[in-house]
Amino acid sequence: MRYAPHPGDGPATGARVRLVPVGAANRGAVAALTVAPEQSRFVASPTHYLALCADEALWRPLAVCEEDTVVGFLMWAIDEEDASCWLGGIIIDARHRGRGLGRSAVTAALDLLADRATVGGFALSYGPDNHRAAALYRGVGFVETGEQVDGELVARLRR
Repeated sequence: MRYAPHPGDGPATGARVRLVPVGAANRGAVAALTVAPEQSRFVASPTHYLALCADEALWRPLAVCEEDTVVGFLMWAIDEEDASCWLGGIIIDARHRGRGLGRSAVTAALDLLADRATVGGFALSYGPDNHRAAALYRGVGFVETGEQVDGELVARLRR
């Protein structure tokens, strides 16, 4: 997967959250997010994802904000092979889980990135035993395809 740049990156608003590009003003708050212990086997730390975004120049980082508080993180990239828009590294801080913010963040990302996914749709992956994530993604319309990436199940959505 290689990043295909697209102008106009900016904030997007979901039902309960805003997605804001990660920059100097919010990078520390993103790095301070904590992963719930039961989720730590499924996702890396936010600092790992931030480093991945900086080192590879493929993934674009977004802070998930509720009002003025950073409550989560996600990143996105365009796969030039099939033009799909991938979502990854989706984290909601352990103190804010269980309130529908993950669903709101994914929905906001789908809205923000809709013009980038017109050809290939959206894609994401998750561990086969991450039933909570699978239910969330199915709930917004993702369907497992039978593909696997790095041992994770791939699900896709066309809007």
